[in-house]
Parts: sequence; structure tokens; C-alpha cells
Amino acid sequence: MHMNKPLNIAIAGLGTVGGGTFKILQENAGLLEARCGRAIHIVAVSARDKNKKRAINIAEVKWVDSPADLLTLPDVDVIVELIGGSEGVAKLLVEEAFKAGKHVVTANKALIAHHGLSLAKLAEAKGAAFGYEAAVAGGIPVIKTLREGLTANRFHAITGILNGTCNFILTSMMESGQDFATALAQAQHIGYAEADPSFDIDGIDTAHKLTILTSLAYGCPPDIHAVKIEGIRHITARDIVFADKLGYVIKLLGISTRTEQGILQRVHPCMVSKLSTIGRVAGAYNGIIIEGSSVGRLTLEGQGAGEGPTASSVISDIADIARGIICKPFGIPVAAIADIPRVPIDTLRTSYYVRLAVIDKPGVLASITAIFSEENISLREFQQYPQGNDQPVQVVLITHETLEFAMLKALESVSKLNSVLEPAHMIRIEAL
Repeated sequence: MHMNKPLNIAIAGLGTVGGGTFKILQENAGLLEARCGRAIHIVAVSARDKNKKRAINIAEVKWVDSPADLLTLPDVDVIVELIGGSEGVAKLLVEEAFKAGKHVVTANKALIAHHGLSLAKLAEAKGAAFGYEAAVAGGIPVIKTLREGLTANRFHAITGILNGTCNFILTSMMESGQDFATALAQAQHIGYAEADPSFDIDGIDTAHKLTILTSLAYGCPPDIHAVKIEGIRHITARDIVFADKLGYVIKLLGISTRTEQGILQRVHPCMVSKLSTIGRVAGAYNGIIIEGSSVGRLTLEGQGAGEGPTASSVISDIADIARGIICKPFGIPVAAIADIPRVPIDTLRTSYYVRLAVIDKPGVLASITAIFSEENISLREFQQYPQGNDQPVQVVLITHETLEFAMLKALESVSKLNSVLEPAHMIRIEAL
């Protein structure tokens, strides 16, 4: 029986994902060969430190000190870039790989969010595959779902919990009553958060992933700079308790919507119903809601990071190349990718949660509600929580749907009142 020639790959970067990819490719070699119709061979690897202790045996494959030198090997079909970072070594390696006519598979969301279009052009010019399933939502096959499974649809919204670190922290705060700093320290201790967690907790990682999903869904160039980004550092244990009382849970969401006016991309904490599908996605899990013209609403949930899930997505792209399936990187030819206007967040219409700390004296609440009615904002709920002992009163307001622009104007006026003792805590509410 004639077997097809093996697909030869080289892996650059042997961290969590690189090591996991190596391990699964070796352990499931027979299964993958049966499914792809040809063997997948790792012919070379490159990483920072050859002698580092690893859970994989790399003795049988060629070691290359510099990732760029992987391109000089004559028999490599696919470069698997798992180094990370939007610039430097990773970017150079991917660019040069395409120029050399090689396929590329990567888990590098920052690279695609910043340089996706120029890299897609290079890939397309050579007819090379550019696989990045692993760049968004770990093991969840969301790229494949958008690009292939739902190809019949026009998309009008994508909403997702796209960062496991933030979801883990917010879930811990809800379950244990911890404050943000304690929950973050715990996440760092068990390895769910980096020593410098700012990329995750400030919403940048979510924004990278949302940028990629937006391009795929709407056929526009990736534009990270068009995303309104707000992280979770300011979420307090008190807000989580009040959210719970009101039937909500707080999640960091990436939301991309397309309307007649254009595309609005935003990353910020949201209150969502505890009973909603996305409200029940807990811990380090990711969840994504896709809204399509034919399919309606589709929800995907799974592990958004980690060795096994992310490696699973890396290998799905390698397997496609082995089968001879080469899609356009953004699902359509680069020439068909069109600039669509980006809409600012002050055009958003939604409901809002507002918490204020105010002095307990007559007339204070009347002056606050007067400001809201001046901006035509009507209040759905209004609760006071006295603290006693001359402590400020906590006032919680829930608005009916209103314009973000009006909301920000009202809060600016409210914060100038002498009776309001700290900046307003405002969280958008998403009806999902």
C-alpha cells in the first residue's frame, strides 16, 4: 500500500504549548496518520535552552539554536511558531517562513492582532497555509467554526469570555468573597496568572483575541487600536455582592457588534444574568457566543488555555495542512478584505449598574436622581444600603437602556457633588 509522503514540521518554542504539541504529536502519531492519510514528522525544534529539564524527549529530533535557522533545513514543510510576542524573533520567523514558501501554524494572538493583514498577504502570495486556531480560546475550535462551519452566515455579534485568568479571578471573588488583590495572588500561586499579570487583567489579551474574531467574522482588517479596553482591577468584592443580590454575575467580556453604522469592539467587565449560558462559564474556562444570520445563536465553551487544549488547536491546523486543506487566513482573499467604519463606545446603548458612596443626609438622593433625569436616563432600580456609625451610605442604581454618552455625562456631574465621597463605580449590563 502506497502511503503519502510524511508532512515534516519544525517547532520553534518548547514552552507549555510547544511541549504539549510535541508530546501529543508523538503519543497520537498513529491516530493522526490514519486521520490525515499521511504521517506527521517533527524533524527539528528550537528553543532558548537546550538543556532545560523537559517532560518530553527531544533527543531524536534535530536541535537548532536559532529559530531562523529552521528555515535553512531542506525538508521542513511547516514552521510551528510558539515563541510568542508581536515583534522580534516570532514576527521575523513567520515572515521569512512565508517568503520561503513554507506553511505556518502559530498560537500567537498578539502577532495576528498587530500584523495579521501583512502576514496574510505574504501567505497568500505563496499559496501557504496560515493556521492560528490556537491563538484564540485555547482548545475551542472557534476559528474553524467561523471560517468553515458557519461559512453560510453573515455575522452580527460575537461575545466572549476570552481570558481564563480574569474569569478565574472573578469566579474566585464571587465564590469566596475575596477582594481583587487576594484573588489575583491566589491565581498567581496556582499558576493561572503570570508574575506580571497586566496583559490579562488589563484586558489586552482579550482585545487581541477579539480583534482576530472581528476580522474573521466581518472580513475587515485587524485593528487592535479600535478596541475600547477596560480591565478588571477596579472590580471590588462589594460590587460582586451587589451584582449577586440583583441576579447578576460579573464577567470580563470581549464584544464585537456589526451594525449599519459600522463595527463596535469593546472589552470591559459586564454584569450578565447568573442564569445565562455565559454567566455559568466559571473558573478558567472560556465561552463564546456567535450570532449568525442563518444559524442564529451558537455558544462554544471549553478550556481557553493550558498545554493540552492549546496544543489540540495547534495540531488541528497541522492536520489540515497534512490533508491538503489550505484556507485563506481570514476566510476570504486579502483583496476582498474591506475597511469597515469603527464606531466609538459612546454610541453604545445598554443598561448600567452604578454604585455611589454618599453622605447620609436629606436631599442627597434627590440631587443625584435629578442629574440622571436631566440626561433623560430613567432608573429601573434604586437601592440604599446604610452602613451605620456615620459611614457613607452605599447607593446602587440600575438604569434602563440608555446611551453611553449620556451616562458618562451624568456620572461626571454626579462625581462633582460634595455629598458623593468617591468616584462612581459603573459596570455595563449585557442582556445575554
